[in-house]
Amino acid sequence: MALNHTHKRYPNEVISREIEDQYNSKLNLMRFCTVDNSLVGVAGDTKKIRVYSATNATEKLAMGEGNTQNIEVTYAETDYKIQMYQVRFPYYDEEEMIDPMVVQTGVRHMTTDMFNTVQGDIFAEFNKATQTVTLNGTDYFGAFVDAVAMLPGENQEELEVFAFVHPNDKAAIRKALKDDLKYVEAHVKAGYIGEVAGVALYVKADAVEGTICGGTKSAVTFFNKKGTEVEQPPRDSQDANIRKNTILSRKYYLAALTDATKVVKMSKSAG
Repeated sequence: MALNHTHKRYPNEVISREIEDQYNSKLNLMRFCTVDNSLVGVAGDTKKIRVYSATNATEKLAMGEGNTQNIEVTYAETDYKIQMYQVRFPYYDEEEMIDPMVVQTGVRHMTTDMFNTVQGDIFAEFNKATQTVTLNGTDYFGAFVDAVAMLPGENQEELEVFAFVHPNDKAAIRKALKDDLKYVEAHVKAGYIGEVAGVALYVKADAVEGTICGGTKSAVTFFNKKGTEVEQPPRDSQDANIRKNTILSRKYYLAALTDATKVVKMSKSAG
Protein backbone atom coordinates (compact mmCIF):
# COMPACT_ATOMS: atom_id res chain seq x y z
CA MET A 1 0.00 0.00 0.00
CA ALA A 2 1.53 3.31 -1.05
CA LEU A 3 2.12 6.04 1.49
CA ASN A 4 0.08 9.14 0.72
CA HIS A 5 1.83 11.74 2.89
CA THR A 6 4.87 13.91 2.32
CA HIS A 7 7.43 14.68 5.00
CA LYS A 8 8.05 18.33 5.75
CA ARG A 9 11.83 18.70 5.71
CA TYR A 10 13.94 21.46 7.20
CA PRO A 11 15.85 23.12 4.32
CA ASN A 12 19.47 21.98 4.09
CA GLU A 13 22.13 24.58 4.80
CA VAL A 14 25.76 24.06 3.95
CA ILE A 15 27.91 26.31 6.09
CA SER A 16 31.44 27.03 4.95
CA ARG A 17 33.66 28.63 7.54
CA GLU A 18 36.70 30.44 6.21
CA ILE A 19 38.92 33.09 7.72
CA GLU A 20 39.64 36.10 5.51
CA ASP A 21 43.27 36.60 4.55
CA GLN A 22 44.24 39.73 6.49
CA TYR A 23 47.98 39.88 5.83
CA ASN A 24 49.12 43.20 4.40
CA SER A 25 51.90 41.25 2.70
CA LYS A 26 53.01 37.66 3.20
CA LEU A 27 56.60 38.46 2.26
CA ASN A 28 58.60 37.97 5.46
CA LEU A 29 61.28 40.67 5.61
CA MET A 30 63.30 38.99 8.37
CA ARG A 31 65.49 37.31 5.76
CA PHE A 32 66.17 40.68 4.12
CA CYS A 33 67.61 42.38 7.21
CA THR A 34 70.15 41.69 9.93
CA VAL A 35 68.56 40.28 13.09
CA ASP A 36 70.13 41.21 16.43
CA ASN A 37 68.58 39.32 19.36
CA SER A 38 70.52 41.18 22.05
CA LEU A 39 67.99 43.97 22.69
CA VAL A 40 67.60 44.94 26.35
CA GLY A 41 65.43 47.63 27.90
CA VAL A 42 61.78 48.52 28.11
CA ALA A 43 59.37 50.45 25.92
CA GLY A 44 60.40 54.08 25.55
CA ASP A 45 64.10 53.49 26.27
CA THR A 46 66.40 55.17 23.75
CA LYS A 47 68.79 53.10 21.67
CA LYS A 48 71.45 55.17 19.91
CA ILE A 49 72.52 53.85 16.51
CA ARG A 50 75.99 55.08 15.56
CA VAL A 51 77.38 54.59 12.05
CA TYR A 52 81.16 55.15 12.01
CA SER A 53 83.41 56.23 9.15
CA ALA A 54 87.06 57.25 8.85
CA THR A 55 88.99 59.58 6.56
CA ASN A 56 91.96 58.48 4.47
CA ALA A 57 95.41 59.78 5.49
CA THR A 58 98.09 57.66 3.82
CA GLU A 59 100.83 59.86 2.30
CA LYS A 60 103.88 59.27 0.14
CA LEU A 61 106.85 60.74 2.01
CA ALA A 62 110.41 61.56 1.04
CA MET A 63 113.38 61.28 3.39
CA GLY A 64 113.06 63.70 6.30
CA GLU A 65 109.32 64.29 5.78
CA GLY A 66 106.51 63.30 8.13
CA ASN A 67 102.77 62.93 7.91
CA THR A 68 100.73 66.08 7.55
CA GLN A 69 97.35 64.34 7.78
CA ASN A 70 95.71 62.05 10.31
CA ILE A 71 92.99 59.45 10.08
CA GLU A 72 89.93 61.01 11.65
CA VAL A 73 86.98 58.95 12.83
CA THR A 74 83.48 60.40 12.84
CA TYR A 75 80.03 58.97 13.29
CA ALA A 76 76.43 59.84 12.55
CA GLU A 77 74.06 59.11 15.42
CA THR A 78 70.33 58.46 15.26
CA ASP A 79 68.05 57.88 18.24
CA TYR A 80 65.47 55.10 18.16
CA LYS A 81 62.90 54.27 20.81
CA ILE A 82 62.38 50.67 21.89
CA GLN A 83 58.85 49.72 20.93
CA MET A 84 56.48 47.50 22.88
CA TYR A 85 53.56 46.39 20.76
CA GLN A 86 50.63 44.74 22.47
CA VAL A 87 47.38 43.41 21.06
CA ARG A 88 44.30 42.45 23.07
CA PHE A 89 41.44 40.11 22.18
CA PRO A 90 38.47 39.81 24.58
CA TYR A 91 35.60 37.37 24.13
CA TYR A 92 32.72 35.91 26.13
CA ASP A 93 32.09 32.25 26.94
CA GLU A 94 28.77 32.44 25.10
CA GLU A 95 30.46 33.66 21.91
CA GLU A 96 32.70 30.59 21.84
CA MET A 97 29.74 28.30 22.58
CA ILE A 98 27.58 29.79 19.83
CA ASP A 99 30.27 30.02 17.17
CA PRO A 100 33.82 28.75 17.92
CA MET A 101 35.09 30.42 14.74
CA VAL A 102 34.75 33.81 16.44
CA VAL A 103 37.48 32.90 18.92
CA GLN A 104 39.60 31.03 16.36
CA THR A 105 39.51 34.04 14.03
CA GLY A 106 40.36 36.48 16.81
CA VAL A 107 43.29 34.44 18.15
CA ARG A 108 44.66 33.85 14.65
CA HIS A 109 44.44 37.53 13.78
CA MET A 110 46.46 38.45 16.88
CA THR A 111 49.45 36.78 15.20
CA THR A 112 48.60 38.26 11.79
CA ASP A 113 48.21 41.77 13.18
CA MET A 114 51.54 41.57 15.02
CA PHE A 115 53.24 40.27 11.87
CA ASN A 116 51.81 43.14 9.82
CA THR A 117 53.02 45.67 12.39
CA VAL A 118 56.58 44.29 12.60
CA GLN A 119 56.91 43.96 8.83
CA GLY A 120 55.58 47.49 8.34
CA ASP A 121 58.24 48.92 10.64
CA ILE A 122 61.03 47.05 8.83
CA PHE A 123 59.80 48.14 5.40
CA ALA A 124 59.52 51.75 6.58
CA GLU A 125 63.27 51.71 7.29
CA PHE A 126 64.06 50.51 3.75
CA ASN A 127 61.92 53.34 2.43
CA LYS A 128 64.13 55.89 4.24
CA ALA A 129 66.72 55.36 1.49
CA THR A 130 68.53 58.58 0.60
CA GLN A 131 70.31 57.14 -2.45
CA THR A 132 67.93 57.48 -5.37
CA VAL A 133 67.77 56.49 -9.02
CA THR A 134 65.31 57.97 -11.52
CA LEU A 135 63.52 55.43 -13.67
CA ASN A 136 63.14 56.89 -17.17
CA GLY A 137 60.24 55.33 -19.05
CA THR A 138 60.62 51.57 -19.06
CA ASP A 139 64.41 51.40 -18.78
CA TYR A 140 64.29 49.12 -15.73
CA PHE A 141 67.54 47.41 -16.69
CA GLY A 142 69.44 50.71 -16.72
CA ALA A 143 67.86 51.75 -13.41
CA PHE A 144 68.89 48.52 -11.70
CA VAL A 145 72.43 48.78 -13.07
CA ASP A 146 72.68 52.33 -11.71
CA ALA A 147 71.23 51.24 -8.37
CA VAL A 148 73.76 48.43 -7.89
CA ALA A 149 76.57 50.83 -8.85
CA MET A 150 75.63 52.99 -5.85
CA LEU A 151 76.22 50.16 -3.38
CA PRO A 152 79.70 50.01 -1.80
CA GLY A 153 82.16 47.24 -2.50
CA GLU A 154 84.62 46.27 -5.19
CA ASN A 155 82.92 43.02 -6.18
CA GLN A 156 79.41 44.31 -6.61
CA GLU A 157 78.56 41.27 -8.73
CA GLU A 158 78.97 39.14 -5.58
CA LEU A 159 76.57 41.22 -3.48
CA GLU A 160 73.22 39.67 -2.64
CA VAL A 161 71.01 42.55 -3.73
CA PHE A 162 67.22 42.47 -3.64
CA ALA A 163 64.39 44.89 -4.39
CA PHE A 164 60.66 45.06 -3.60
CA VAL A 165 58.07 45.87 -6.25
CA HIS A 166 54.34 46.58 -6.08
CA PRO A 167 52.07 43.93 -7.71
CA ASN A 168 50.83 46.50 -10.23
CA ASP A 169 54.42 47.15 -11.36
CA LYS A 170 55.19 43.45 -11.90
CA ALA A 171 53.64 43.19 -15.37
CA ALA A 172 55.37 46.38 -16.60
CA ILE A 173 58.72 45.07 -15.36
CA ARG A 174 58.26 41.71 -17.05
CA LYS A 175 57.23 43.31 -20.35
CA ALA A 176 60.13 45.77 -20.32
CA LEU A 177 62.85 43.33 -19.26
CA LYS A 178 61.75 40.25 -21.23
CA ASP A 179 64.80 37.97 -21.57
CA ASP A 180 66.85 40.15 -19.22
CA LEU A 181 64.70 38.89 -16.33
CA LYS A 182 66.44 35.68 -15.24
CA TYR A 183 65.25 33.02 -12.84
CA VAL A 184 67.82 31.84 -10.32
CA GLU A 185 66.99 28.77 -8.22
CA ALA A 186 68.78 30.15 -5.17
CA HIS A 187 66.19 32.96 -4.95
CA VAL A 188 63.02 30.96 -5.65
CA LYS A 189 60.99 31.83 -2.56
CA ALA A 190 57.63 33.43 -1.86
CA GLY A 191 57.15 36.54 -3.97
CA TYR A 192 60.22 36.00 -6.16
CA ILE A 193 59.69 36.99 -9.82
CA GLY A 194 63.23 37.00 -11.22
CA GLU A 195 66.65 38.63 -11.21
CA VAL A 196 68.01 41.48 -13.32
CA ALA A 197 71.47 43.08 -13.22
CA GLY A 198 72.23 41.07 -10.09
CA VAL A 199 69.08 42.26 -8.26
CA ALA A 200 66.56 39.65 -7.08
CA LEU A 201 63.03 41.05 -7.41
CA TYR A 202 60.24 40.25 -4.96
CA VAL A 203 56.59 41.29 -5.13
CA LYS A 204 55.39 42.99 -1.94
CA ALA A 205 51.67 43.68 -1.73
CA ASP A 206 52.04 46.84 0.37
CA ALA A 207 55.00 48.33 -1.52
CA VAL A 208 54.54 51.81 -2.99
CA GLU A 209 53.32 51.61 -6.56
CA GLY A 210 55.79 53.24 -8.97
CA THR A 211 58.63 53.08 -6.43
CA ILE A 212 61.14 50.25 -6.04
CA CYS A 213 63.42 50.07 -3.04
CA GLY A 214 66.00 47.52 -2.03
CA GLY A 215 69.62 46.86 -1.22
CA THR A 216 71.46 44.32 0.92
CA LYS A 217 70.49 42.78 4.27
CA SER A 218 73.08 44.85 6.15
CA ALA A 219 71.08 48.03 5.44
CA VAL A 220 68.42 47.43 8.10
CA THR A 221 68.86 45.81 11.52
CA PHE A 222 66.01 44.32 13.52
CA PHE A 223 66.87 44.62 17.21
CA ASN A 224 64.79 41.99 18.93
CA LYS A 225 64.08 40.93 22.49
CA LYS A 226 63.66 37.22 21.87
CA GLY A 227 60.23 35.72 22.09
CA THR A 228 56.65 36.95 21.93
CA GLU A 229 54.72 37.04 25.19
CA VAL A 230 51.21 35.61 25.18
CA GLU A 231 49.15 35.99 28.33
CA GLN A 232 45.63 35.10 29.36
CA PRO A 233 45.13 36.85 32.71
CA PRO A 234 42.92 35.06 35.23
CA ARG A 235 39.40 36.46 35.37
CA ASP A 236 38.69 38.81 38.24
CA SER A 237 35.33 38.66 39.99
CA GLN A 238 33.77 41.20 37.62
CA ASP A 239 34.92 39.40 34.46
CA ALA A 240 33.99 36.02 35.91
CA ASN A 241 30.52 37.37 36.69
CA ILE A 242 29.96 38.29 33.04
CA ARG A 243 31.99 35.32 31.67
CA LYS A 244 34.54 37.52 29.89
CA ASN A 245 37.98 36.28 28.77
CA THR A 246 41.00 38.28 27.58
CA ILE A 247 44.10 37.22 25.66
CA LEU A 248 47.13 39.54 25.37
CA SER A 249 50.16 39.29 23.10
CA ARG A 250 53.19 41.62 23.20
CA LYS A 251 56.64 42.03 21.70
CA TYR A 252 59.64 44.34 22.30
CA TYR A 253 61.78 45.37 19.34
CA LEU A 254 62.92 48.15 17.06
CA ALA A 255 63.84 48.29 13.39
CA ALA A 256 66.57 50.70 12.31
CA LEU A 257 68.29 51.79 9.11
CA THR A 258 71.84 51.11 10.25
CA ASP A 259 73.67 51.53 6.92
CA ALA A 260 72.13 53.97 4.44
CA THR A 261 74.86 53.18 1.89
CA LYS A 262 73.38 49.70 1.43
CA VAL A 263 69.89 50.73 0.29
CA VAL A 264 68.64 52.48 -2.88
CA LYS A 265 65.25 53.75 -4.00
CA MET A 266 64.13 53.87 -7.65
CA SER A 267 61.24 56.12 -8.65
CA LYS A 268 59.64 56.95 -11.97
CA SER A 269 60.38 60.36 -13.42
CA ALA A 270 57.61 62.94 -13.55
CA GLY A 271 57.46 62.53 -17.29
